[in-house]
This record gives sequence, structure tokens and C-alpha cells, in this order.
Amino acid sequence: MPIQVGDRIPDATFTVMSPDGPAPRTSQEVFEGKRVVLFAVPGAFTPTCNNQHLPGYLAQHDAIKAKGVDLIACTAVNDVHVMTAWSKANAVGDRILMLADGSADFAKAIGLESDSSRFGMGTRSRRYSMVVDNRIVKELNLDAPGKLEVSTAEKVCQL
Repeated sequence: MPIQVGDRIPDATFTVMSPDGPAPRTSQEVFEGKRVVLFAVPGAFTPTCNNQHLPGYLAQHDAIKAKGVDLIACTAVNDVHVMTAWSKANAVGDRILMLADGSADFAKAIGLESDSSRFGMGTRSRRYSMVVDNRIVKELNLDAPGKLEVSTAEKVCQL
């Protein structure tokens, strides 16, 4: 069953790029004691993710943070090197924490994995955004497959 509003973010480990190379980052480290906006994309560099979803969060960064958000994070079922290259290609800097979920462990733990095998992409994450307050999901915006409608930065700004 997919995660729902009121549920607690499960324990999982992402990979982030640190000055010393790839490093683990637990869901506890990301979400504990913080108000976090997390958005997930099916894949870095894919057309909608690269041309609309991530750029929207970059453009709305200040407006989202002004709503009392401590951290904006993006996750995808890609390895840390792809996520780092995508971050650099879009000049993300430290505005958005890029969380690699290379084996889809987090996507599976929250029940939002997607079988994209017919596109040659294997297991991926569904497209969504969520507002998490101290590991509790307060808002969940899950897009229909192939759509970018409710998980946009503009929708998050309306919360």
C-alpha cells in the first residue's frame, strides 16, 4: 500500500555526493526534526523531469523556503553519479538536495515504485511531491503515470 498523509517516512538509505565522494544519507538524517519538501522524478535527464519538474523547483526555491521549509530534496531511481551530473547540468548547487535511490529501496519502501520496463528503464519512482514534517507526511501529491500536474513546485507553493 502506498504511503499516505499521516504516515511516517520509513527508514531507508539514499546516496548523496559529498566532497569525499558518494556517501550514505539516511531518511532519518534527511527528515528528522525538519520540514522538508521532497519531490520524486522517474529519471534524471528524462524530458519532463529535466525540462519542467526540476526547473520548476529551482525557480520556486525562494517561495517554497519562505513557507517555512527547511529543505527541498529530489529523489530518483538513478545512481549518485547520474544525480550529480544532473545537478551540475542544471546548476542546482545547494538549493536542492539530490537523493540517489539507485536500487529503488526508498521508492519500494513507500510503495511508489513504478515498472517502466516497457520504456527500457526498469523499476523507477512514480512522480510525486510531498511535504514532510519531522518524518510525518503532511501532504502527498501523486501524479498519474505520464503526467506532471499535481507534484509541481507551483502546487507546493499553494500549500
